[in-house]
Amino acid sequence: MAEINGVRRSRTAGGVLVAATVATGLMAGTFYVFACAVMPALARSDDRVYVDVMRDINEVIENAVFLPVFLGALVLAGLAGWQSRRAPGRWWVWAGATAYALAFLVTVAGNVPLNDALARSGDPAALRERFEDPWLAWNAVRAALSTLATGCLAAGLARRGRASRSASGAVRQEAAPAAPPGAPGQVPYTGGR
Repeated sequence: MAEINGVRRSRTAGGVLVAATVATGLMAGTFYVFACAVMPALARSDDRVYVDVMRDINEVIENAVFLPVFLGALVLAGLAGWQSRRAPGRWWVWAGATAYALAFLVTVAGNVPLNDALARSGDPAALRERFEDPWLAWNAVRAALSTLATGCLAAGLARRGRASRSASGAVRQEAAPAAPPGAPGQVPYTGGR
């Protein structure tokens, strides 16, 4: 890390914050698509189709693309918060990390148990009755929290960028050589009045 005029700069920390912002954005988008398209489409299905499709979704979503982003967003947001502890925009980054941690907790404590209950055998109508409304509500909460997390992390990233540009400008001004006497814009010294 380099320090310029009291502002710490680190390409690694900036990269982690960018990755956290992208990962939380991907998760917000995933939950948003469920809220806006997947679940409304499934709502048109009969009970057997609804339960079978949700079981299939819950099975296939545990894959090598989704899980690293779902878990990585939590790790990256927490790491970005730790790396930003003395940086400009740190409160935005911590707010984003906290919001995503809450979205993760909602998923683990709300949506996953409902998914597990839906996987059990039983009458499709009864399974759907116990599943659909609570799952939709928890999904809306995690979509909102993930979107909030993305916005906060982006605000922290923007604040860090402004501080970095400001510090870079101050360094350039300090490092600029003085113009030689007689250069354009200089008033020549005449030795008195």
